[in-house]
Amino acid sequence: MPALAAPGAHGPNGEHLDAPAAARVDGLARLPDGSVQVPMLAQRRLGIRTQLTPESEAAATVELPGRVVVDPNASGRVQAIHGGRIEAGPRGLPVAGQAVRQGDVLAYVAHHADPYAQANQQAQLAELRSSRDLAAQRVQRLQGLEGTVPRKDIEAARAELQSLTAREKSIGASLGTREPLRAPVSGVIARADATIGQVVEARDVLFEVIDPARVLVEATTADPTLPHRAGDAHLQGVEGVRLQWIGAARSLRDGVLPMTYRAVAQAPGAALPLAIGQPVTVVATLKERIRGLVLPAQAVVRNSANEPIVWIKSGAERYIPQPVQYRALDATTVVVTQGLGADNRVVVQGAPLIAQIR
Repeated sequence: MPALAAPGAHGPNGEHLDAPAAARVDGLARLPDGSVQVPMLAQRRLGIRTQLTPESEAAATVELPGRVVVDPNASGRVQAIHGGRIEAGPRGLPVAGQAVRQGDVLAYVAHHADPYAQANQQAQLAELRSSRDLAAQRVQRLQGLEGTVPRKDIEAARAELQSLTAREKSIGASLGTREPLRAPVSGVIARADATIGQVVEARDVLFEVIDPARVLVEATTADPTLPHRAGDAHLQGVEGVRLQWIGAARSLRDGVLPMTYRAVAQAPGAALPLAIGQPVTVVATLKERIRGLVLPAQAVVRNSANEPIVWIKSGAERYIPQPVQYRALDATTVVVTQGLGADNRVVVQGAPLIAQIR
């Protein structure tokens, strides 16, 4: 009688004994059962590496949606207090990405009053000039009669002359004044919405200045207890950046709780590879511990159904896909919680290349 294999039985190389025998295939090929054949020479060329990973404990993690926001202490907006026409600054109008220092004049806003108000100012200026001339002549006459007129009359005339002169200068300067727009902080221009001759209204945002070395990451969660259970955090898929915990809000915003981190470059003096408004994924480490197999993040790939899988070496030239469930530990490692055993030899380098074999 022929021997029959039980359903789900496996051979010494991991093959399904109850499955029909597959035709022999030479070279790189994907077999009908979904496994992949990779000859030894191709394995060396593709740089495929495998390893046996024992089961261990690791800190549980949770992925949170977030975005990069500006630091309110290292950024600022440049707005016009009154409406007017834009004029270039001493070095012209700045453009996005240009470095500026705190206090630099970025542009001028030349104020223009309406014709009726301007006519009133000019009439008032002419009246003040006439009054100043009369006051100057009176002071001159009184000084010629010094000794015969009381000294208090001479001092009162001089005070009146000084008052009229100051009022004339103030109103005269208001007719042709222009407001300097200065950089509130040192950094780079993140936004520039001004051109020469542009007419702007009061409180229009013309420039935004940020310090690219001081940015924040705001993550959100619907669990109000998470800030008390979370520890260190990092950005998924972004290397060279570490996060420093600042704090969490005490009130929900749109149904979620904001959590704020400070982004710091790991190398001193290095630029942060982040942009304001960039969406990121924050991986926060929890105080709970989970058991699983710790693997490099590149060992987990996606199949045609967009499911996470790893490739297991079942023979000298045969690799089979294995669906798994995993959680990210940091930017370079993950922990597989279901789908693998300690005796599985997992591909830890070259898994994306195996997945491309058809």
